[in-house]
Amino acid sequence: MPERADSGAPAALTHVFTPVTLGSLALPHRIVMGSMHLCLEGLEDAGERLAAFYRERALGGAGLIITGGWAVSADGAADASYGVLSTAVARRALEQVAGASAGTEASIALQLFHAGRYAVADSPGEVVAPSAIASRVSRIEPRALGEEEVWEVIAEFAAGAALARELGFAAVEVMGSEGYLVDQFLSPVTNRREDSWGGDAERRMRFGVEVAAAVRQAVGDDFPVLFRMTGAELMPESRPWAEVEAFAATLVGAGVDALNVGVGWHESAVPTVQGAVPAGAFVPWAEELRASLGDREAPITGAATTAAVPVIAGNRINRLRDAEAILAAGSVDLVSMSRPFLADPLIVEKARGGRAVNVCISCDQACIDRSIVGEHVSCLVNPRAGFEVDFPAPGGAETGGARGPAPTSPGSQSPRRGRRFAVIGGGPAGLEAARALATLGPEVHLYEARGELGGQFRWARMVPGKEDYGATISYFESELRRLGVHLHLGHEVDEGDADVIADCDGVVLATGVHPRTVDIPGASLPHVVDYAEAFESGLGGARRVAIVGAGGIGVDLAHLLTHEPANAADFFERYRVTPPSVETYRRIETVSLHSKRLINGTSVTLMRRSGRVGSGIGRTTKWVWLDALRHGGVQTRTGLTYRQITPGGIEIELDDGGVESIAAERVVIAAGQERRDELRPLLERLGVPYRVVGGAEDPSELNAVRAFAEGLRAAHELAG
Repeated sequence: MPERADSGAPAALTHVFTPVTLGSLALPHRIVMGSMHLCLEGLEDAGERLAAFYRERALGGAGLIITGGWAVSADGAADASYGVLSTAVARRALEQVAGASAGTEASIALQLFHAGRYAVADSPGEVVAPSAIASRVSRIEPRALGEEEVWEVIAEFAAGAALARELGFAAVEVMGSEGYLVDQFLSPVTNRREDSWGGDAERRMRFGVEVAAAVRQAVGDDFPVLFRMTGAELMPESRPWAEVEAFAATLVGAGVDALNVGVGWHESAVPTVQGAVPAGAFVPWAEELRASLGDREAPITGAATTAAVPVIAGNRINRLRDAEAILAAGSVDLVSMSRPFLADPLIVEKARGGRAVNVCISCDQACIDRSIVGEHVSCLVNPRAGFEVDFPAPGGAETGGARGPAPTSPGSQSPRRGRRFAVIGGGPAGLEAARALATLGPEVHLYEARGELGGQFRWARMVPGKEDYGATISYFESELRRLGVHLHLGHEVDEGDADVIADCDGVVLATGVHPRTVDIPGASLPHVVDYAEAFESGLGGARRVAIVGAGGIGVDLAHLLTHEPANAADFFERYRVTPPSVETYRRIETVSLHSKRLINGTSVTLMRRSGRVGSGIGRTTKWVWLDALRHGGVQTRTGLTYRQITPGGIEIELDDGGVESIAAERVVIAAGQERRDELRPLLERLGVPYRVVGGAEDPSELNAVRAFAEGLRAAHELAG
């Protein structure tokens, strides 16, 4: 099976497609669709929406699907977007979810969840925790659970597990990672108790072990129980590695069938899932944990464990070729991939058939950024994710992998080939509009003025940590050709195309934006360029650069000028992360898929008149990029007026009246965009139904999430 360029599909997936068992559960392959909170769980129509979401992925070849977390009690819900297992609404929804895999090879496990001190003020119940210590996530001081109340919480986990079996789920997973309640009992950071639930390592472990034992008793010996545990808290004064090993061993003794190893608490100052994290960097924690399990005594508790159980690795693994390499090393048993199933529900079946995969770019913008504030989760590169009910696939066209629509060629016939649509512009909005239109049946022509698809999205792939953005463009190019879309590259539509456009049943105008000009004296000097030219042509080796504008584009450009891609060893050194052993650290280079990170010596000053640097960047990634800029020596200036651009740089006046001259060989203008919608009058005159999408409709700070979503919606409005 030949590898497609940037598709994420490897030439051979021998280890990925090796069957495996978790307890009594037989799985067809070793890829786990990890848990994702979709913020649908608390809705009245949660069952319909969740069942549609999971079924599409089951049909797409998923093996084991783990649901988003369902709170075992009202005070276990992180916010109002969570489902609570004790409610009738949850029961009705979960009956539909449990049946979503019927007729497929997939199995669905229900995740049992308790947020503990991570719950926020609008949660259904009060905030409780082992100790009255507030978190950086909710900033609410919780109430410490009483000793008997702890047993009540354990019973709620057991009741949730029994419900899962009753409703027809194939397994359960206890959520004991990422800083939620189990972790809060385990860690000396959050457990200051001196009773039977805290005070030393063994008593801090007791809650998690009792939960595992109670769940096992509730479901019986023949029902698989997974436990998601934290391999590294990545918090100051967190547990030593010996305690992590001891907890894992004791869980095995309590009857757990598999350990799913996560890393990092949500309040940790170390990034774990963002694009800046080298792919697969945290796999060694799972590898080391698996190696520690076996016929031995647990090092702290003395609890005996007679056999190892399968260990699942995860975090920032977005390609099956990466999963194959990890599994081939033989150090873990399965690989968990969560967001990649948002980006492409058919990722497994496409890999089997050698089709291009829509790769997760780890941007967080439509998934994690939304989930932490209770908004409807989706995916930047796949806006249908989570909205399958709103945008159903025609005739199952986007389900079932190889059972999807066969490739078509220009001129071939389909049931709705009598209609013809044009998409003008090949950036994110245009790409998704053309793809969605093609799946609906009509003939589709896409016109792009440049010789390459992608629009301004192409520049992101140049930025260290955003290389995967290029995979999105490669995917759409492959998919559009497969669907028979006529691609007209290097063709800028104008009045001369009026007859062609008039013959269409509908048009999507997705011509994007161009850089906004600024009224600064000296802006026409030869060493001044706009951001488009800076990305397209470079800055001629300039070693001192001043950037006017510090939004997302300015930050990206500053990062590009000061950094090279990072490998895992440098990443851990940067964030002062200590791997579990010296041997593990030596293996890190083989896990990392990036080249060595270096600061390249360019001096960059990033400026904006008012507001904060990086406005418009996603909630969970902004801090990572800004921290990288500080580490790279980028200087920032805000609260200022631009006085003039001079041959030697730029002169600014600060709010306090001080004047500063910033030396620069090149000055880059990245101060916003203006819409390119010059064809709107032509479309109005021709009377053709049309939609304007993306930057051509709203030129505010480039928003690829909105652009892709508008492209999808426009296609369904015009041709659905």
